[in-house]
Amino acid sequence: MSDETRGLFIAFEGGEGTGKSTQTLKLADALRARGKVVEVTREPGGTPGAEAIRQLLLHPPGDGWGAQAEALLFAAARSDHVAQHIKPSLEKGVWVVTDRFVDSSRAYQGGAGGLGDEAITALHAFGSDGLRPDLTILLEVDEDRLTQRLAERDGGTSDAIGGRSADYHRAVAARFRKLAEADPNGFRIVDGTGTPDEVHNRVLDALADLLGQDGK
Repeated sequence: MSDETRGLFIAFEGGEGTGKSTQTLKLADALRARGKVVEVTREPGGTPGAEAIRQLLLHPPGDGWGAQAEALLFAAARSDHVAQHIKPSLEKGVWVVTDRFVDSSRAYQGGAGGLGDEAITALHAFGSDGLRPDLTILLEVDEDRLTQRLAERDGGTSDAIGGRSADYHRAVAARFRKLAEADPNGFRIVDGTGTPDEVHNRVLDALADLLGQDGK
């Protein structure tokens, strides 16, 4: 398929509570208003098989998963997601906007989880042919604001990954920043502070080169 007819693939990344889900939906609406056919998806998830794995990851049985098992489950979910949903949609000219993709595994399991980037990218190369988004938007919010957001969102409860220690989530944020700085062509870093509309406008500015006409 030629690049002219292929859809574009955009991922939102960031730590817990940075607003990825909200901005994924707002961007999809903005793209549809520009005449694009858009599908919204998420990771882990996006297909029946991957959604089943999501439940295992976020609500694990027994004492939970070890680091390697967790990385393998994420890679398996992503493999199904890419093969059954993302690639077929892109080949039909659909724009795909996802709440998380492989860089979450690189930041969480590879970075904060200590497995290293090579292990995660090797799993991704095998399971998903190394597919990369056309652009990744990294949303960043300072730690104090994130703590407040998460308290409001979760009411003192969280899933198996979101409920990990503050040090773990600091390590995740640091790894996301490192990944983005190492790949300035593939990432745009966006300040996630402010109202959803204010952040959305920053996202459109970050996508200006893909959307044309200054993104608006």
